[in-house]
Amino acid sequence: MSFIYDKLFNKLKEKGISTYQLRQNGLSPTIINKLAHGQNVNTSTLEYFCKLLNCDIGDIMEYIPSEDQAIIAEVKK
Repeated sequence: MSFIYDKLFNKLKEKGISTYQLRQNGLSPTIINKLAHGQNVNTSTLEYFCKLLNCDIGDIMEYIPSEDQAIIAEVKK
């Protein structure tokens, strides 16, 4: 898993926005599930949340290098 969206869910909680409300406004349960499990989502989904929460992309997601990526970075040195 390279991306985590814990920041997104924390911001939603701070704003009092539930996943139920997101689903009621057209966001599919599949997308919510993907975010909860750090899976790939479309950039338009990320844009939706940045607009909704009036924030930057770094405010809703975080990049965590996987072990394989750390090994590759080490080899490139």
